[in-house]
Amino acid sequence: MAARPTWQGHLKLSLVTCPVALYTATSSASHVSFHLINPDTNNRIRMVPTDPDTGPIERSDLVKGYEVSKDEYVLFDDADFDKVKLESTRTIDINQFVDEDDIDRLYWDDPFYVVPEKGVGAEAFAVIRDAMKAAGKIAIGCLVLRNRERQIALEVRGKGLVAYTLRPHEEVRDAGDFFDDIPTVKADKDMVDIATRIIGQKDADFDPSKFKDRYDDALKAMIKAKQRGGKGLVEAPEPDDTNVIDLMEALRASLKGSAGGKAPAKKAAAKKAAPARKTAAKKKAA
Repeated sequence: MAARPTWQGHLKLSLVTCPVALYTATSSASHVSFHLINPDTNNRIRMVPTDPDTGPIERSDLVKGYEVSKDEYVLFDDADFDKVKLESTRTIDINQFVDEDDIDRLYWDDPFYVVPEKGVGAEAFAVIRDAMKAAGKIAIGCLVLRNRERQIALEVRGKGLVAYTLRPHEEVRDAGDFFDDIPTVKADKDMVDIATRIIGQKDADFDPSKFKDRYDDALKAMIKAKQRGGKGLVEAPEPDDTNVIDLMEALRASLKGSAGGKAPAKKAAAKKAAPARKTAAKKKAA
């Protein structure tokens, strides 16, 4: 099934305008998700809105409330939200250009692919894209996405553009609140030298295809095993614990291990993983 656009409108640079569509650049479809099941009936549980005084209530009868103090709420209905709803201009208006390094990576958020609509807009899109590439800059603009105004950064990628929503300044915590209390320690020069050599030995190209979620993989394997009748359950053992006493020795051991292609010996015995608990197979859940 072809992906559906998240947003459709126009990309505008001064007097140059072209129709574009935004597509979510990432997907969580491969993640394992679960539903709540009653093990006695194998029925999926429904979440019914319930008033503690009157009992179950229709979701359509509910309104939203903002808590201003303990147990005190300001109520909002659909009409209230309509009053502050932003009018979607359906236009990404580029208003400035900056160097990529000028944007703190803490502000980068969700990525979207920006694709020109088929037709006469392709040439205008190419003009904007190639001009941005020639300038070597990141474009800053804004758009209304899901009824909220979002600042975005656009960069050239291949034949298209990638738009990243940018977090507002008030959403980014000050690093000083966390780093200021880190004690000032002068690292030993020899240790830093060894650590630097270790880094050099582990230098590699960035390859996200090698990133694995071992927990997610173990869940998928267990699901398949349960589908086969509960046999062959797999375990997800925890990494070996280590008790490093001498930092210099650990660094030297790591350096030697990296050079020889072997991992440094662990000083503490690995914890014995608890065996997976097997359960009797039940009838297929609804």
